[in-house]
Amino acid sequence: MAELPVLSRLYLAAVVAVALTVVGVAMFSSATTPNWGYFTILALLFHYCEVNPVRLTVRNARASMSYAVCTASAVLLGAGPAALIGLTAMVSPQQDLPVVKRMFNGAQFALSSFAAGLVFSVLDPAWSGTMSSRTYLAFCAALLTFVMANLMLVAAVLLLSRQATGRQLRREASHLLLPTLGNGSFGLLLVGLWPSVGPYTALLVLAPVVTARWAMEWAHAEVKASEAAIAALCQAVETKDPDTRGHCLRVSEGVAMIAEQLGLSPSRLQALRYAGIVHDVGKTAVPTAILQKPGKPTDEERAVLELHPLYGRQLIQDIPFLREAVDGVMHHHERLDGTGYPSGLAGDEIPEFARIIAVADFFDAVTSARPYKRAWPQEKAIAELQAGAGTHFDPRMVAAFLAGFQMRYGRP
Repeated sequence: MAELPVLSRLYLAAVVAVALTVVGVAMFSSATTPNWGYFTILALLFHYCEVNPVRLTVRNARASMSYAVCTASAVLLGAGPAALIGLTAMVSPQQDLPVVKRMFNGAQFALSSFAAGLVFSVLDPAWSGTMSSRTYLAFCAALLTFVMANLMLVAAVLLLSRQATGRQLRREASHLLLPTLGNGSFGLLLVGLWPSVGPYTALLVLAPVVTARWAMEWAHAEVKASEAAIAALCQAVETKDPDTRGHCLRVSEGVAMIAEQLGLSPSRLQALRYAGIVHDVGKTAVPTAILQKPGKPTDEERAVLELHPLYGRQLIQDIPFLREAVDGVMHHHERLDGTGYPSGLAGDEIPEFARIIAVADFFDAVTSARPYKRAWPQEKAIAELQAGAGTHFDPRMVAAFLAGFQMRYGRP
């Protein structure tokens, strides 16, 4: 916790203190005693879901069904007991969680659960186990309350610790909100079955949870296999031309930075990352003597080098998960004024992926040392990008790259 900014530490301490106060007041002031057997079962289900999250399609994102259990607990047990269940995340069996993260997780689960319970009790105060249209609406409102409270509490600590910007958080929230709410139907299943089936409901609902997790893990395994194939292609390029080691990965990060500024969807951002990694894969078909020549190439050698985008297209065009990357690989050396290669495309004729890759590729190429040239200072490379905007490069892509660069490194 010591490495966090002061405001972040104060915020975390305040959230934990408020959560402990809310749970304490709610439990001690309640006129009814919760069913501790039900409480224990729901708490165990909560921890099972928390330890076994489901992967989402958003890069590196996971969704724990524990939020759905908390919302269902708020309906079945009330706001106070549900908040106490959320608070037990502080003693999560996950061994790799730092103490600070445990404390914050428990606090934000408790506060979100309490807010969800209050909303449900206001909208359907006389609920007695019978599912009605009012109950469905009240549950949906409670779930939305939980999710929004959770997002705001987490967003605040990320902003205060400078781990994310407001724009990044808004984009991620927009991508995560719908799948998160959709998965919340798990909680509605708990609420609907509990009055008739009782605690055995917890066993029944584990089946769809385990199935969903298996399906998403299988899909994730496919993604990892695709990434391994991409890495192999990158390695092949670097083996053929070792002086460019690391170039493909840096270009991939550069195009992702541009894509984030443009607000591209997660699926297109992933496809663009792949395109950045394999943009030079066609160089594997260029003679090694040309690639590793210490001096400038002759006109004949340059003509062979300029065929590498065509070779790249031939190499990846039949790989299904690289289908959207093909045009980016083929045309990343085109110029906006039509003087590029291999097809002499101009303006909007150049595919969007290719216009993005062109900027990231140029910046890394000129700022990296080669046996035949020194690396440019970043300031010179940025000035050259700005000078070439409108003739060589798409001005919108240059602006996005510079905005992302400033956000990441604190300077234009």
